[in-house]
Amino acid sequence: MKGEISGTEELYIDGNFEGTIRLPDNRLTLGPNANVKADLDAGDVVIYGKLDGNVRAAGRLELRDSAVLRGDIHAGRLSIEENASMKGKVELTSAPPATSPAASA
Repeated sequence: MKGEISGTEELYIDGNFEGTIRLPDNRLTLGPNANVKADLDAGDVVIYGKLDGNVRAAGRLELRDSAVLRGDIHAGRLSIEENASMKGKVELTSAPPATSPAASA
């Protein structure tokens, strides 16, 4: 498939896709048979398959043991299992500090 995917639900892809994927507040999972050429923008991203493209994850990016990623990462947190591979730049952003109710009073 080719095109643009956007939505407000979780998405699981386990096939071929080329284009862009935007799920800014939800989880995206690329299964072990996924071969994706796309830029991703999602809340959380879990990759088991192959991705050629940049990843922007507001939350956590997980590269599982069979993952192959070629592209830049911009995420809040990153988890890479032992046999996963990636080539690109990594930028991790920290969440803004939580304010306590007493501090805002």
